[in-house]
Amino acid sequence: MSILSGDPTTQLAFSVFENRGVYALLLGSGLSRAAGIPTGWEITLDLVRRVALAKGVEDQPDWAEWYRKEIGSEANYSALLAELALAPAERRSILHSYIEPDEDDRAEGKKLPTAAHHAIARLVRDGFIKVIVTTNFDRLLENALREAGVEPTVISSVDTLSGAEPITHSTCYVLKVHGDYKDARILNTDEELSSYPAAYNALLDRIFDEHGIVACGWSGEWDHALRAALLRAPNRRYPTFWTMRGKLGSGAEEIVAQRKAVSISISDADGFFTTLGERVATLAATRKQSPLTIDLLIGAVKRYVAKPEFRIRLDETLTDEVRKLFDRIDVPELAPQGGWSVEGFRQRVSRYEAASEPLAKAFGVLGRWGDGSELAVVGDAIRTVVAKANKEGNGLTAWLGLRTYPAVLMMTAYGLGLIRAERWKLLHDLFSLQIAREDREPKRIANYLFLWEWKGSGDDIWNNIEGFTTKEGHRKTPLSDHLLDVFREWGSSFIGIAPDHDLLFDWFEALGGLVHLEENSEESLKEQLSRPDNKVRMSTGRLAWRTEGFRSIEHDLKSTQKRKALITAGFAYGSESYLDLYLENLRRLSGWMRWR
Repeated sequence: MSILSGDPTTQLAFSVFENRGVYALLLGSGLSRAAGIPTGWEITLDLVRRVALAKGVEDQPDWAEWYRKEIGSEANYSALLAELALAPAERRSILHSYIEPDEDDRAEGKKLPTAAHHAIARLVRDGFIKVIVTTNFDRLLENALREAGVEPTVISSVDTLSGAEPITHSTCYVLKVHGDYKDARILNTDEELSSYPAAYNALLDRIFDEHGIVACGWSGEWDHALRAALLRAPNRRYPTFWTMRGKLGSGAEEIVAQRKAVSISISDADGFFTTLGERVATLAATRKQSPLTIDLLIGAVKRYVAKPEFRIRLDETLTDEVRKLFDRIDVPELAPQGGWSVEGFRQRVSRYEAASEPLAKAFGVLGRWGDGSELAVVGDAIRTVVAKANKEGNGLTAWLGLRTYPAVLMMTAYGLGLIRAERWKLLHDLFSLQIAREDREPKRIANYLFLWEWKGSGDDIWNNIEGFTTKEGHRKTPLSDHLLDVFREWGSSFIGIAPDHDLLFDWFEALGGLVHLEENSEESLKEQLSRPDNKVRMSTGRLAWRTEGFRSIEHDLKSTQKRKALITAGFAYGSESYLDLYLENLRRLSGWMRWR
């Protein structure tokens, strides 16, 4: 079984992402149905109803059945329009009321661009789709495109085609094969739909030959000239994807068979295009460097760190990686302006992680196998990322907070490497590094980038990680949980085979929390904890509620060699009594966190 078996939407998303601008959309009236704009069949039945009521016929539960019995044939959209309106201008007037929103429609959100229209507009804005062929008369798509900042080239008649910019030069090329509802030259009747002008046929032949096709909302039944254009296309350079609700009609079946199209079963156009857009965006957000490229970097860092004569080369390599990191995060998609959305948050997190992965893994290697001189390089890199992030002061608070996420990842990677090697003094030095702040006193890393103290750390934000909020509730420590998930994957480059990876991460949080607590003197800490129910503010994560980790760390900090090693390294101000006060505070926080 293939990884994409039974999932043609993801298959399409990959193809759209990897072949930017190659796919053209073929859109029918089903796309606008969710906006309250009726399909051709619904307009047909409504016209039958209105004419019959005007003639004195009683209201019918099934106007299609009444028409069959009364007239002896199926109600026909083209025939009815031709009978009711002799001239194209009259037909335009009839259709106007079905398409143009009135005040009530606007108040109810009807006859306005739908989720599908907006999803398509985003795909166009991001350069994934450039050509759209539609049978719709309405302007919902054009409105959505303009809302997204895209000015489309719209072809609704042979006249506009002759004066339009070439299709290859257009950011977005919309061909309205049946015209525009405000133009009297709209095509409705069977006779009008049986053939297109030669210029249209030539354009369609080119589009269907040079592009992959994604068809949605079109039955393939009534538009004879459009059907003919699809069926006569001489070449199929790229695939065709045909969406359907229920079973394919006979007209669509012929096209699908002839073009060897992939059928996609959907519930509606809104759901399909929203899902497609999200998957394409996710692919863009999570596109990482080649694993081979990262492995080569990690291999080089391991070689350079092992020999003093390679120190200059190591410094140059890391400096180059910092530049690459800035190139990856200094992109419009990560600008702090713009509104909040869960999907936007997830995409930003994925982008920052993909951009930071090479450097973070390299820092993890330095933490485990370095000789101490690398701390200056790590510290400079973290400070540089923070300084660059803080130059931007305007935007959404959540997006501004995330700008220093790469620094959090680098700090965590280096810290975990140090813990794996039990290089305790360097770990304390890392947490104690000063971060400059404009017009304010500098802060230590433990008081600036660690858990609660990091300005991007809000639980309400990080509980939007996929799977963290369910019907059963949400995570107590979502940022901590997510960082653990990230470094379970990344840690293979520098942690290797660890008896308990989760416990290693618990130690990182425990010792980071201890350094954070060191902003309190021993006397102050003792005074605050003298009240039985009092707790002193201290950043902590999953360790506080994870009983296994807490008990193991409590044991080691009470009576083992690790206690002595940490005190010697400078933790707890080198004071055993301070370390005991820390454990008491951690115990109280742990009890509180478990009942949160």
